[in-house]
Amino acid sequence: MEILNETTATEYIFMQQFGETEATLPELESLDNIKERLRTSYNRLYRLLQQVAESQPAATADTLNFLYGTIEDGEAIVDASAASIQEIKMDWNLR
Repeated sequence: MEILNETTATEYIFMQQFGETEATLPELESLDNIKERLRTSYNRLYRLLQQVAESQPAATADTLNFLYGTIEDGEAIVDASAASIQEIKMDWNLR
């Protein structure tokens, strides 16, 4: 959620300073893609956590393994997203 918030804030600042032009479209599309990947990852994790919480008497090993894999994938998405945001900020001198 933290990186999703940073993505949205970066997009807002970017639009305020540069607007939507032919030159800025690639970065705006990249920020939209980042937001979508983050939302998808978050929603998948939320659904799995809900499934684990509702599993009685306990979640199956397969469900837990899927949860752990989802967490690892989410961490990779967050790391890649943060790097992409920082690159856009550096390229366009955003704070």
